[in-house]
Amino acid sequence: MIQQLANLMFWKNSILDYLIFVLTFFVGFLVVKIFEHIILRHLKKWAEKTATTFDDFIIRVIKKIGVPLAYFGVFYLGINILTLHSFLKKTIDVIAIGSLTLAVVRFGIASISYGLEVYLSKREENTSLKRSLDGILVVIKVVIWGLAIVFFLDNLGFKISAVIAGLGIGGVAVALAAQAVLGDLFSYFAILFDRPFENGDFIITGDHLGTVEHVGIKTTRIRSLSGEQLIFSNTDLTNSRVRNYKRMEKRRVLFKLGVTYQTTSKQVKAIPKIIENIIKNIKDTVFDRAHFFSYGDFALIFEIVYYVLGSDYNKYMDIQQEINFAIKEKFETEGIEFAYPTQTLYVNKAAI
Repeated sequence: MIQQLANLMFWKNSILDYLIFVLTFFVGFLVVKIFEHIILRHLKKWAEKTATTFDDFIIRVIKKIGVPLAYFGVFYLGINILTLHSFLKKTIDVIAIGSLTLAVVRFGIASISYGLEVYLSKREENTSLKRSLDGILVVIKVVIWGLAIVFFLDNLGFKISAVIAGLGIGGVAVALAAQAVLGDLFSYFAILFDRPFENGDFIITGDHLGTVEHVGIKTTRIRSLSGEQLIFSNTDLTNSRVRNYKRMEKRRVLFKLGVTYQTTSKQVKAIPKIIENIIKNIKDTVFDRAHFFSYGDFALIFEIVYYVLGSDYNKYMDIQQEINFAIKEKFETEGIEFAYPTQTLYVNKAAI
């Protein structure tokens, strides 16, 4: 009696087939549920105690992508035990392909987002960089979704090879027509990730200098010292030699001064030591050298070199001004006169 009941057929499946389907679905559902609420929860607590964020990312991906896919996998595995109508089976297969494609897309986007977050966390807080990375992520999402749709349609049996070939030819034509734009785009990525300069950096390129205001996809904008905005294509900047003063750890300063030829030898010998003492007593400076450099047309020339600890131009000018004040005061005390352009006229009395 039980054997006959088990072999009773409904919609091309026996009662036993339905029981196996229900049992398979129930056991699989129970296993996934135990994993989700017990094992995964313990793994999450363990991941929260570690210093790295990678394990937290893996747990998050498993919970948001792996678990839903596992539930559908249990259903798909069980339903394939039954003999289904061709239309219903094809519909379930399409849903399975779509679910798998969606899971792969979500995992790919999540992985790239995590990688960009890690990259951003290793950099100083930079709103412009974050905005740029968000823009790049949007482009990456579009590309991934495009590939996913092509994969999905291909698995459904659509002939997309001709479409892809057409897109390829069109892509080559667009690339040839937009070489300059694409060159600037790749240069933008080079600036973004290689970081030769950032917003707020003071740079010099060629005959132009100023502070970087904005790094865009095609152009970079620089505010010059005289106030106007300079706009460069990204390719021009990556192909040029750029001097970045913002990252200068210390500034080397060389200046010269001249004293009159009437200055005594004793005073001339004392001048290097006077200047050395002045510079050493000023904060954030490192004295390098001071020498009697040469005999000028109307002055004895001294050359002085020192370093300012920092890159700020205003700081350098404040220090140089303080040095100039101190030298002027000391020379007045010692009776040393600065030279200025003079001419001496010699008159031959015998010729008069």
